[in-house]
Amino acid sequence: MLKRIKEISQKFLEQTKEKKVIIISHYDTDGITSASIMASVLKKIDRNFSIKIVKQLEQEIIEKLPKNKILVFLDLGSGNIEQINKLKNDIYILDHHEIKKIRVGKNINIINPHLSEEEDLCGACLTYLFAKEIDKDNKDLANLAIIGMVGDMMEKNIGKIGNSIINDAEIIIKKGILFYPATRPLHKALEFSSSMYIPGVTGSSTGAINLLRDAGIYKKDGKYKSLMELNDDEMSRLLTAILLKRNKRETEDLVGYIYLVKFSNRLEDARELSAIINACSRMGNSNIALTLCMGNKESRKKAEKIYAEYKQHLIEGLSLVSNIKKIEGDNYVIINAKNSIKDTIIGTIATIIAVSSVYKKGTAIITMAYNGNKIKVSGRIAGRRINGRNENSKNIREILESVVKETGGEIGGHDVAAGCLISRAKEKEFIAALEKKLNFELIKV
Repeated sequence: MLKRIKEISQKFLEQTKEKKVIIISHYDTDGITSASIMASVLKKIDRNFSIKIVKQLEQEIIEKLPKNKILVFLDLGSGNIEQINKLKNDIYILDHHEIKKIRVGKNINIINPHLSEEEDLCGACLTYLFAKEIDKDNKDLANLAIIGMVGDMMEKNIGKIGNSIINDAEIIIKKGILFYPATRPLHKALEFSSSMYIPGVTGSSTGAINLLRDAGIYKKDGKYKSLMELNDDEMSRLLTAILLKRNKRETEDLVGYIYLVKFSNRLEDARELSAIINACSRMGNSNIALTLCMGNKESRKKAEKIYAEYKQHLIEGLSLVSNIKKIEGDNYVIINAKNSIKDTIIGTIATIIAVSSVYKKGTAIITMAYNGNKIKVSGRIAGRRINGRNENSKNIREILESVVKETGGEIGGHDVAAGCLISRAKEKEFIAALEKKLNFELIKV
């Protein structure tokens, strides 16, 4: 794969001398950091470019792309290879999502770990490797690649190439409990953590303080320590208190590596940065997310305000989910939020539920929310992170893909985290087909 990246990057340098580049990237953290890395590279080599950030790469978007420009798809494109194959542009795809191994035109240059069967890397890491081949001095962009990696929860199984990127970055790594921000006072980090749902604590200032009291952690000099400041004994007591609240003894999804990355000349929690970037896009401000990643100080202030609003939406959404009537089977749950939860946060809510202790490991979690005349569908497998593949686990992408073939729609994602966009007119038909498929998968597994 590295050899291919080198070859394609040199081809890209030649082709972009005279033609404008259109960057099309996904609106999540991985997509935004990928676009920021590519934009920084193009600015440095004085190329003419523009950026288009999308929630989902729909056929309509592909058909409207300009015919005489170089197209660069980042953190997407693999799931739309058949439609992209019809374009006559010079095309570059840097993506890590599952891809159909079909013949593509000579005008399409693809970098995807699934094609070379090498270690999985997120879009931002692939874009960084591409940037580094264009100019070795682009090592300063490695920090953005780490934020993209953490944003896509791919930091647990890092291989040789991933480690080389970490070595290029300005970063501190410490083992600890995986809620964020690790640099802020514990009671606030616990109350507003959207990465780890703790019953009675998440969204409750009193619950957070009571949990710390149960763990024997108190204020010192009038304030609580941050997660990064805890010693091993304090970290262990806090972990025990969280496990008791979650009625779960497994620590697999609770403990891992905390990444502090240099951002705007100070060390910050990569998970919090990822959440801020993600929040901006999901609240309709991808432009602020992009300029934030490219070092704009004013964008940071705006992003903080958006993030605060977004967290409130998440807390309200999680509260609504507990009261929504659900369709449940022995090993699946379908949560149709309709108009009650924004379509841009329904996927995040699915992820939070999947890593919580609400449902047993292996449960298929499907969330749905209206998006105009369409429905955003997000699927997750409880207890399985994106890089936590298991041959005996259900493949949520395959499940959704088979249903979409019956009802129509567009699909993308991974085996344990996938999503699709369907017509609202097909709502009942989709749910019926989904139930049938999930019941069949349960018998098969």
